[in-house]
Amino acid sequence: MGLIFAPMQNIKNIIFDLGGVILNLDTQRTEAAFVSLGVTGFRDLFGLGHAASFFKEYEIGTIDDRQFVDSLKKLAGLSVSDETVIEAWNAMLLDFPPERIALLDELRKHYRVFLFSNTNALHLSALQQTYRDSFGGRSLDDHFEKAYYSHLLGMRKPGVESYRHILLENGLEGAETLFVDDALVNVEGANAAGLQGFHLLPGTTILDIPWKVSSE
Repeated sequence: MGLIFAPMQNIKNIIFDLGGVILNLDTQRTEAAFVSLGVTGFRDLFGLGHAASFFKEYEIGTIDDRQFVDSLKKLAGLSVSDETVIEAWNAMLLDFPPERIALLDELRKHYRVFLFSNTNALHLSALQQTYRDSFGGRSLDDHFEKAYYSHLLGMRKPGVESYRHILLENGLEGAETLFVDDALVNVEGANAAGLQGFHLLPGTTILDIPWKVSSE
């Protein structure tokens, strides 16, 4: 007996997004933190479609922490310490619900399980520390055959080449691979790369995905 993904047949591999899927996020906390520092027009500066190119550059690792923080302070017109800016930037990162972590452990008994996150060095360091503090020093990466982070990979979702790289590197067939993300554009990118995408809708979690117990 084991867990299987009910709606789609022949799934052997699962690739999970991180933020909003495994890790709880609240981007409004970062907005509030920057507003409290005196930043006006936050959404015009940072909103989808408005964010400066250095955000994406940071997510694919072409600029480092120093360059990112300096660019962030310049864009927002801030003269506060680096530590204050970093704290505001990381404010969106919340918790790892234990039941989601338990599901990952169960799924690994039946599937090859991977992680693919658009993230950055500052966020990764902070969220990994949150995970260690919450789960007795364990590593988040232990729950996956391999974890892919965009700033280390040098590619980000929804670029088709990023998904294909993961498939090729691990010998995965796209048709046998389920990709789970809360951003529709990333699911569409996965579908374009030949994976079976699952869009996690607002208000739902990976526990709501229709897993069922097989008798195999």
